[in-house]
Amino acid sequence: MTDNHDAEPTTGADLGIDVATAPELEDSELGAVLEALLLVVDTPVTVEQLAVATEQPAHRVAEKLRSMAEELSARDSGIDLREAGGGWRMYTRARFAPYVERLLLDGARSKLTRAALETLAVVAYRQPVTRARVSAVRGVNVDAVMRTLMARGLITEAGTDPDSGAVTFATTELFLERLGLTSLADLPDIAPLLPDVDVIDDLSESLTEEPRFMKLNGAAPPEQPMSFDVDQHSDG
Repeated sequence: MTDNHDAEPTTGADLGIDVATAPELEDSELGAVLEALLLVVDTPVTVEQLAVATEQPAHRVAEKLRSMAEELSARDSGIDLREAGGGWRMYTRARFAPYVERLLLDGARSKLTRAALETLAVVAYRQPVTRARVSAVRGVNVDAVMRTLMARGLITEAGTDPDSGAVTFATTELFLERLGLTSLADLPDIAPLLPDVDVIDDLSESLTEEPRFMKLNGAAPPEQPMSFDVDQHSDG
């Protein structure tokens, strides 16, 4: 009688060690798998999520993503792979946008108005910022356009102002994603875009006494309140 020493070897799981169960993919195969995954997501996906899906080390996935992005850029592909909003996603290159819009929208474009873009810029560079301060920079009532930006998920309520108690607003992760940014630190210099934004703080006290903006701070509206539905103006 002999002892059976051919028992199955002890696995990492038995020792409490997390061992990858999938074999290492060939470099080309990993690239193809990542392409397939990135084509089906509609929001940026993190390296960690992709590593779990492919059962490959995160550092290898990250390295392959960077390599794929460089390859697409080098051959001037219509697809742009980049890191934005905390993860990776495939985008169409900006210069091909007219063709994409023509196919998807058939001429019925759904762009933000000029007024909405200007308002969004103020929020982005001064966040968290109150509606009254945004109005001070734009020089018009921004109630309607702020509602539009919130409805599109580009801005959100971010608390209250410690001095006035007014609601403050900030941009969202979707805002970063739409611009292809990783963080707010990647925003371009404000100077050429909104030269008057630095005077917002100087207007704080005057706003509390200015009838046009009293209702934005929660005070009673004037007898003949301004009505600027900027989204309906031809310049907005």
